[in-house]
Amino acid sequence: MIRIYNTLSGQKEEFRPISDDAVRMYACGVTVYDHSHIGHARGAVVFDVVVSYLRHRGYKVKYARNFTDVDDKIIKRAAETDMTWQAVAEKYTQEYIKDMDALGVGRPDVEPKATEHIPEIIDLVKRIVGNGYGYESGGDVFFSVRKFKGYGKLSGKSLDDMVAGSRVDVDGRKEDPMDFVLWKSSKPGEPAWDSPWGPGRPGWHIECSAMSFKHLGETFDIHGGGMDLQFPHHENEIAQAEAATGKPFVKYWMHNGFVNVNREKMSKSLGNFFTIKEILAKYEPEAIRLFLLSTHYRNPIDFSDQSLKDARAALGRYYSMVEALTEALGDYKGGAYDADKLTGVARKLHKATAAFRSKFYEAMDDDFNTAGALGAVYELVREVNRVTVDKVLSDGDQVLKDVLSASRDALSEASGILNLFQKTPADWFNRQAAGADASGMPSDDEIKALIEERKQARAGKNWKRADEIRDILDAKGIELLDGAEGTKWRLK
Repeated sequence: MIRIYNTLSGQKEEFRPISDDAVRMYACGVTVYDHSHIGHARGAVVFDVVVSYLRHRGYKVKYARNFTDVDDKIIKRAAETDMTWQAVAEKYTQEYIKDMDALGVGRPDVEPKATEHIPEIIDLVKRIVGNGYGYESGGDVFFSVRKFKGYGKLSGKSLDDMVAGSRVDVDGRKEDPMDFVLWKSSKPGEPAWDSPWGPGRPGWHIECSAMSFKHLGETFDIHGGGMDLQFPHHENEIAQAEAATGKPFVKYWMHNGFVNVNREKMSKSLGNFFTIKEILAKYEPEAIRLFLLSTHYRNPIDFSDQSLKDARAALGRYYSMVEALTEALGDYKGGAYDADKLTGVARKLHKATAAFRSKFYEAMDDDFNTAGALGAVYELVREVNRVTVDKVLSDGDQVLKDVLSASRDALSEASGILNLFQKTPADWFNRQAAGADASGMPSDDEIKALIEERKQARAGKNWKRADEIRDILDAKGIELLDGAEGTKWRLK
């Protein structure tokens, strides 16, 4: 049974989709006026895994994530450059797609753009006005917040407290300071579409409701987004959608936590604002994805160089396990075995694999707890290493090979759900060596030369020099692994 923390109720609820085997899900995308930052990456990766897991559990998921491609920020960026607003939007749409592809984020089933849904937006505004919840003033159309009795049910805020604590600029066109715009009149030179209220463009909040209506229906299962969107964006989405239809808008609301940088809120003013592109230039994409999934999605996550180094090290340990497992099994696919007849190491590994499956799915069923799921992965990796690295396996131990193969299959299934650990060990370690080159660490050839020198020192019983070389490499973050087939190395 999957349980989801529903922001609307403030508690975990059993997941029961509106349709038994189908799930309709929407996540707020980005406003495409600049390169996306690490906070955007977190939401995209989180909801990518939610979709992946639901599909793994047998649900037919239709997933939509939008682009806001007309907005004040886009218009401002165009004015600051020689580009049109359309060119700005297209440029940063494509940049976002490149970033997502690098992070292993699957493409949604639908990627609607606001500018491609103007007729639907106008129709929705007309319905809201026709139902008495909206009004036109000076070419703009506003939503009358006080007429919607459920306003504040998502954020838990009372309307009077919002007004008292707000810093909303006084706007004489509004009947109430908390009213928000559904349709705004365009100034000369700004993008505009014809409407019953004159030339203008959509407000931000109405876009998501109109796009989700078209692609998912007027009531759907899951709506996701960052914690910062809970109010006012998602609160306003609920109000305008339910004012238009008279029906519940979304059954489950999911919100991911913030990304902090060295324990401070990320912001350009503090100089700790990092784009995905900047981070990808420094770190392996898979390390970034692992870092983002290593904390429960609802909790804040602290971004730092050390966090990424820790993620890279965890990947290195996983790929070292895969390398040793491949050496032990080769192409062997494994066969059936009688668990009741297992003894010794094989029995212990079988139990560890069964426990892993239980812990992994228990974590993922519990509000998509990827941190707990990864903890289960690491536990099984340690058990597999005890068999492969410690040389317990002998060539004739067929049953243990079957159990090892089952462990490999279990880890492969889990990593596929998370879209992690998808490289070959050779590819991973070669990439790390290339990265080490760029950061001033020894190159691949230099490491091999030191390993060869250490080999000769050991052959000549020059233990002091052999130990010096190990220490030199260790200080550079390089671990040596001595085995029957020689010495291998990996990043710690």
